[in-house]
Amino acid sequence: FRTVRTNIEFAGAALERLKVVMFTSSAMSEGKSTVSANIAVTWAQAGKKILLIDADLRRPTVHATFKTLNVDGVTTVLTGKMSPEEVTEQTFVKNLSIITSGPVPPNPSELLNSKRMNHLLEWARDKFDIVVLDSPPVLAVSDVQVLVPKTDGVVVVVNMGKTLEGDLQRTVEVLKMAKAEILGSVERVKTKHGDRGYGYGYGYGYQSQK
Repeated sequence: FRTVRTNIEFAGAALERLKVVMFTSSAMSEGKSTVSANIAVTWAQAGKKILLIDADLRRPTVHATFKTLNVDGVTTVLTGKMSPEEVTEQTFVKNLSIITSGPVPPNPSELLNSKRMNHLLEWARDKFDIVVLDSPPVLAVSDVQVLVPKTDGVVVVVNMGKTLEGDLQRTVEVLKMAKAEILGSVERVKTKHGDRGYGYGYGYGYQSQK
């Protein structure tokens, strides 16, 4: 994960800024939440002040990963009931804070596309070195497209042996149409003995796979 973190930093070096990094995948259960949480931890261990935001308002997992409740969070802020400061929690990892998703809303895309979401991320940019967004899968819902303009770069998590090549191509196309800066892909290799490891590649490499 430290290698992946370093490669993300290299990929982002050419950008004007790299403060808000979104992790997504083509479909559900590809491992994006595992990867985003672990990359957030490695950034925090490197001495960066990190905020991990659970922007997957439909199937949130950050609260379970960090063993906390999901009573208040992103949706509580986006509905104007609480401020970002009130829902930010320090984790057991030094330098790493989280904002859980909050109660599951009936209109996730509208909330993520709201001015309050812009304000939340502007606040986060000001308070933290890097903001990691765990977002929904690209092909499942339209949430990612509305989040792209609010982020600096996107990392696509791929489950080798599970992710369909056509789905991956469509995912890259959708992200490019939304004008996303694709930093690369994290390839998750899974065997019957569990995760064998993670690799790192660049998103544009998939363009040549017909």
